[in-house]
Amino acid sequence: MMFQLRRRKLLLRSASALCAAVLASAGGVAHADTNGLELKELSVQRADDNSVLLTYDARFDLPEDIEQALSKGIAVVFVAEATVYRRRWYWMDEVLGNASRRWRLAYQPLTRRWRLSFDGLSQFYTSLHQALDVIRRTTQWRIADPLPDRDDEAYVDFLFKLDTNELPRPLQIGLGDNADWQLQVQRRVNVPAGR
Repeated sequence: MMFQLRRRKLLLRSASALCAAVLASAGGVAHADTNGLELKELSVQRADDNSVLLTYDARFDLPEDIEQALSKGIAVVFVAEATVYRRRWYWMDEVLGNASRRWRLAYQPLTRRWRLSFDGLSQFYTSLHQALDVIRRTTQWRIADPLPDRDDEAYVDFLFKLDTNELPRPLQIGLGDNADWQLQVQRRVNVPAGR
């Protein structure tokens, strides 16, 4: 019995040390905003059927470089990703569900309208601000199937970013050091216990 307790404590210490090392090597990205992108709201709740719903409100202004690229007809892609995990002391955390959304934003010079594509559907807007408002906020987004009632060890890792991998290849050259193109925020929030 004494050996099992020591082993469990050792595993817990090792896991927490590994998480700290990963966060340190990532430069603290897990809790840092870059380039003025902030989350004004991030909440997770359970629906009546115990599925996990996420609401977020990301606030940002596009840097001048990105607006210039958009005005020249280059499309940009924004991504929101959410992954639901269950904590496990004996192994890596279990993935309970994940979801992602992608918006493709482009300017149409002939019609002078902004085209926002999502899930194969496109919507047109007369101003960039109107199109960005759709991307910035999502409510009651279902990110995981129903979880067991007793599950109080679940959490969500949320990521919202501008996906520079979707840009044309010539434009990607040299973007690694350009902070204007590094719009990204990542957060972790606990899932409330079921009813």
